[in-house]
Amino acid sequence: MAVIKKDKVDVVLVGFGWTGAILGQELTNDGLKVVALERGGMRDTPTDAEYPKVLDELAYSVRGKLFQDLSKETVTVRHSVQETAVPYRQHGSFLLGNGVGGAGFHWNGMHYRNLPEELELYTRTVERYGKKFIPKDMMLQDHGVTYKELEPHYDFFEKVCGTSGKAGNIDGKVVPGGNPLEGARSDEFPLPPLQQTYAQELFENASKEAGFHPYPAPADNASKPYTNPYGVRLGPCNYCGYCENYGCFMYSKASPQTTILPVLLKKPNFELRTHAYVTRVSLDKSGKMATGVVYIDAQGNEVEQPADLVILTAFQLHNTRLMLLSGIGQPYDPVSGEGVVGKNLAYQMNGGVRVIMPKGNYFNPFEGTGAGVWAFDDMNADQFDHAPYGFIGGAVIRQSTTGGRPIKQAAPMPGSPSWGSGWKAGMVDAYQRTFGFAMSGSVMAYRDAYISLDPTYKDSHGLPLARMTFDWHDNEFKMLAHMGQAAEKVAQAMKPEKYYMGVRKPGSHWDTRLYQSTHLTGGTIMGADPKTSVLNRYLQSWDVPNLFVMGASTFPYNMGYNPTGLLGALAYWSVKAIREQYLKNPGRPLVQA
Repeated sequence: MAVIKKDKVDVVLVGFGWTGAILGQELTNDGLKVVALERGGMRDTPTDAEYPKVLDELAYSVRGKLFQDLSKETVTVRHSVQETAVPYRQHGSFLLGNGVGGAGFHWNGMHYRNLPEELELYTRTVERYGKKFIPKDMMLQDHGVTYKELEPHYDFFEKVCGTSGKAGNIDGKVVPGGNPLEGARSDEFPLPPLQQTYAQELFENASKEAGFHPYPAPADNASKPYTNPYGVRLGPCNYCGYCENYGCFMYSKASPQTTILPVLLKKPNFELRTHAYVTRVSLDKSGKMATGVVYIDAQGNEVEQPADLVILTAFQLHNTRLMLLSGIGQPYDPVSGEGVVGKNLAYQMNGGVRVIMPKGNYFNPFEGTGAGVWAFDDMNADQFDHAPYGFIGGAVIRQSTTGGRPIKQAAPMPGSPSWGSGWKAGMVDAYQRTFGFAMSGSVMAYRDAYISLDPTYKDSHGLPLARMTFDWHDNEFKMLAHMGQAAEKVAQAMKPEKYYMGVRKPGSHWDTRLYQSTHLTGGTIMGADPKTSVLNRYLQSWDVPNLFVMGASTFPYNMGYNPTGLLGALAYWSVKAIREQYLKNPGRPLVQA
């Protein structure tokens, strides 16, 4: 079959979620012709979040209507290099989005900035604890960019999203009511915090009693009507409890659809092509410059899209796999330690507490919103002295009331029968007087945690699947155990009838059957040295200078926070460098190796 060749464009974007929308909007402002290629179909609020059809828990939360079809493409997983990887057949541990908006369409909306030390964790750890404090198998390195450099971009992304919250530190001055441990901000949040639930009130009071500093976490669920810098309007959240796994019919949850696409899709120099499955980045004869990409369209045709600038803006796993399929950069080898593409795969280690309060309490969990959260950072990152405990990292501890849906969000009283009248009685007893709060923990990168191409399994187009090699390490077990002690103090301060701790036991394995988070990071990491990173500080490929990569695949390790705030700030940081530096000298490295 002959290859269909399209006319050359200035920029081609591969994947169209948050970072694709940001790059498309910013680069078209300079008059560039931009084409975005999305493997899935078109999704928009009027068609894919139509009320009341969207409030279908069976279709969306159970059957995964907005998720990737794993029968056509999935990943394979294994715990160690000695094992044979097997396919991830059902969505469990993480949820792969599909279609325009990606996971940004069906996410909850938690929009954190990272604590300043997290972007320079290697330097911070060595200065405070010494090199010997870092485990031998841990691959710890800085991002190559500082919080101070990213601050204006964090700020702008919050304004684009209409983030609801309360500042705790403006220009170095602590502000009452916010997070006193956060990095210095240049401005207040665009919108005030979401309404506090009864469960969050108990959590706040108990956290203070336990000696911590709770605050209303930043949320991309609009607390009031809002118009963002692009002129797009968001409506106020009505606390319906249908955020994660769903599009927002109220236009209240920030997503590419509700914040950027209404402006971008109208531009004559922008084109979005859906059902475009990119199979490789094309290179010139030297292998040092990208000439465009090749994709398979909805009719099964192979299409070549030439472009001067190629930017990967897909999900973390997809970005890394495409780099490997394209032969760009040296694949990582865990035995020799050589190579960079695929290294530093990381995740999040989470725990939780279930609290049962005395009868007479009514928490009304159905009045939820995706990112309505109260949290504290006293145990996060390097906000406490780690020396006595022997681990690196930490966790944000938080109470979130995201909804009370009957299938996935309701659970009977512990010890209830698994069916029948006893199960029903346990459900009725538990629904109004129990709630939980969680520990969202960091995961460092290790020599034996990486992404490669599977030698056996292929997708529906005959291409090798991405293979994940990952398991928990002692550092994270120590971290979570210490977080559990802090969380237990909070639970005890609530004076509950009972509480149940959910903390992984040391030596247990990563279980892909149970949902934990979709916060996978690494694979195409950024850094200061081409020997240890795939990208420079501006997210430009060391090997192919007209190729840039966006998203969580660029993180050298994972943090306790959700990744969206950082990936958005990095996208704005990178596109600023593209516009102001790269386009003046196309094809030139922005950082000398």
